[in-house]
Amino acid sequence: MNIPSYYASGYEKARELNPELADNYAAHMTIGDPAADAAIADLLSLEPSQIARLIQAGVDRDAAALRDAPPRVRDFFEMIEAPPDWVNTDGFIPGIRMFHRNSSLILGAFVGGTLVEGFSTNIAKPFFITGRLRESAVRRLRQNNRQMFELFLPGGLERDGDGWKLSVRVRLVHARIRHLLTDSFEWDDAWGTPLSAAHMGFAITAFSVRLVRHMRRLGCRFNDEEKESFIAVWRYAGYLMGIPETILFRGEKDALEIYQMGRMTEPEPDFESVAMANALIQSAPLVIDITDVTSRRNLAGYVYKVSRALIGNELADQLRFPDTSTMGVLTWFRLQKRYEETLGKLINRQGQSNRFGQFSALLEASMYDNFGISYALPNRLYSEESRPY
Repeated sequence: MNIPSYYASGYEKARELNPELADNYAAHMTIGDPAADAAIADLLSLEPSQIARLIQAGVDRDAAALRDAPPRVRDFFEMIEAPPDWVNTDGFIPGIRMFHRNSSLILGAFVGGTLVEGFSTNIAKPFFITGRLRESAVRRLRQNNRQMFELFLPGGLERDGDGWKLSVRVRLVHARIRHLLTDSFEWDDAWGTPLSAAHMGFAITAFSVRLVRHMRRLGCRFNDEEKESFIAVWRYAGYLMGIPETILFRGEKDALEIYQMGRMTEPEPDFESVAMANALIQSAPLVIDITDVTSRRNLAGYVYKVSRALIGNELADQLRFPDTSTMGVLTWFRLQKRYEETLGKLINRQGQSNRFGQFSALLEASMYDNFGISYALPNRLYSEESRPY
């Protein structure tokens, strides 16, 4: 097997544990997203405004407008029109309920745990090179939040739901970035394919089973049915984002094995991972509009503590997080959450009011453009030179 040299050492260690899974993970390091990559390649001869118009036509099922699209673009939208047989949208309801019941903790678990772990891999390199978290960090985080929010609205993953549309949008943006990086001097073949199927398969396990773990450690409460449903939502989202079913997890056990394989295969976090993880946490206060320097510094310091407690000292040290004690951090966090819940029950209708406040806070931390979903794609490699997307 032709393993990108950057991962050769980790691959050998992973293969000692599980040869079949290690081989499968490594095989996807040089695979992108053939269908989306082909569609983007056919669109590149068109003007940016025309590209956005055709993508929107495909997403909105505007058959008349899509007739003008290149053949492989039409093929792409025809391919994703119907969900695979394993999708059961009715089965998403328990996970949706769980998401909204615990919404006040979701973003903390997502930013402090899941995204940091994701950026600890080589997936950080494309984001670092393009400057997506350097020039437009707040917008990027709010877009992440919005996609997650839309996935967990009733009907969000139906064909005309915004969760469905945003997931397909992410898939096409990734294909465009993959194309820009492949054609640039910035990308080293030793790293495999930019935004490879392996890295995307790893990322979706972090968004699902790892997020569940971080949520529970922060005090979220849910039963097995809700957990399985929550994970199933992310599985379908991963499919829509272009992850091949050959590396897309089937359930919790499978997802944990893929996550472990990815962690073993990856080398220790490189400087791009360090930069991206720290930029993520430093930007978190701005997502909720905390701009005062002292308040921003204090909140970032707290997020660092919670994140270190979630991801563990070894990874936190590799990412060069501040060296702080995590003793009692999560216990105190859970106690504060229970105090708020108890206080809410003692005050007339306060519980309902708190839930509304949590829902509103999630909306405020999400990226909502006045004109709806943007289907613009980057037209330059570097974020500061590209049109907004």
